[in-house]
Amino acid sequence: MSTIFTKIINGEIPAYKIAEDEHHLAFLDVMPLVKGHTLVIPKKEVDLIFDLESEEFKNLWAFAQSVAKKIGAAVPCVRVGVAVVGLEVPHAHIHLVPMNSMQDLNFTNERLKLSPEEFQGIQNAIANA
Repeated sequence: MSTIFTKIINGEIPAYKIAEDEHHLAFLDVMPLVKGHTLVIPKKEVDLIFDLESEEFKNLWAFAQSVAKKIGAAVPCVRVGVAVVGLEVPHAHIHLVPMNSMQDLNFTNERLKLSPEEFQGIQNAIANA
């Protein structure tokens, strides 16, 4: 089950990485709902998040929590919202979305189009928070 996320993990496709460890990766969504919209994934290829083993599931959420704290410190927002949708890419992933209103977490909203410089600025701010 090789997906675009596997290609990002393997370095075949570039990504604006926020955080990484042996088992997880967080990177900016290239079609964000808002600035700072980040995806958190396990490096293990698993389609459905609830198919992760219990320990892997807990560790993924702990990793996501650490990333969410960085996002909250770096991106002006009331809170960091969380969504698990799983329809876009068949690889388990968590959306972390800086929110100032309920509309910020609406996946039917038009996605932002950011320049590489904007992505790099956001990446640096979150990664260094």
